[in-house]
Amino acid sequence: MINYLTDGSYLGTVSFLGIITAFFLTCFFMIKCRGMLPKDAGRDYAHDGKLSAGKPRGAGFIFILVFMAAGLLFGEMSREQSIYIVLIAAAMMTGFLDDCSKTPWDEYKKGFLDLIISIMIAITYVNFNSTDVYLAFVNETISIHPVLFGVLATILVWASINVTNCSDGVDGLSGTLSIITLLTFYAMIQIGGGDSSFAYLILLFVTCILGYLWFNATPSILMMGDAGSRAMGLMIAIAALKSGSPFLYLIAALVLFLDGGLGLLKVALLRFLKIRILSKTRTPLHDHVRKVWNWSNTQTVYRFSIIQIVLSVAVIYVYLL
Repeated sequence: MINYLTDGSYLGTVSFLGIITAFFLTCFFMIKCRGMLPKDAGRDYAHDGKLSAGKPRGAGFIFILVFMAAGLLFGEMSREQSIYIVLIAAAMMTGFLDDCSKTPWDEYKKGFLDLIISIMIAITYVNFNSTDVYLAFVNETISIHPVLFGVLATILVWASINVTNCSDGVDGLSGTLSIITLLTFYAMIQIGGGDSSFAYLILLFVTCILGYLWFNATPSILMMGDAGSRAMGLMIAIAALKSGSPFLYLIAALVLFLDGGLGLLKVALLRFLKIRILSKTRTPLHDHVRKVWNWSNTQTVYRFSIIQIVLSVAVIYVYLL
């Protein structure tokens, strides 16, 4: 909005102020509003899950609202981006209502709501963008039929929302991994000459997560809840689509995908096909490494992040080539 009022004459200054403002507003509202957030009851099935009992959860409600405000004020909002903002807000609200509920929402209900949001994201993307996909590792561009692309995009978005949500369980882990993945796609968009205005939204989103992590670093004093993790997963999926190389999600978000996704696969195979896999592996993987391998929370965050950074650097280098 501010860029339009100034005719873009001070784009650099406005962009700089937007990032700084987003960070400090996130920190300010985390301090002022955390007492209004619902309290976590702890989780019996998670390693050290009871240690989180009594902490405010649902902080994603705060940093997503700040992101939305910063995007509207300091970004260059197009119709496409406005739709994405609304759908990110929808993902945040479904998560926040679950955070506030005394009885956790049924997983089928949450999965269905995620599916609706995923379909709307896919339709929006196909409507405003080309369905050509760049395959960086073979330096080829392929054209995918819009209907097939929409189906694949829906699967990507739904999976990203849920694996990111499942990876949330260690102070600072999902937020840090999401930042690394988002910055990977930011670099790809900039290198490929993509939508720079959307790339700026990625930076604002990352900045708001950093404001949250200021209070979520071990030992945390509040948690993002489903309100934050679902919105983060959605933003990652949109960034993957906007990069023009959505298949690279499997590498740029590999640690998130394995950490949260193996548990989903394990449960789905057992429930629907009666197939038991990974019987000796705790899921999410962050529970396995802490319970079985005796990693501390700090070691888990650092080591998972290091692995993803190495993968992301490799992906960006291949993309540069």
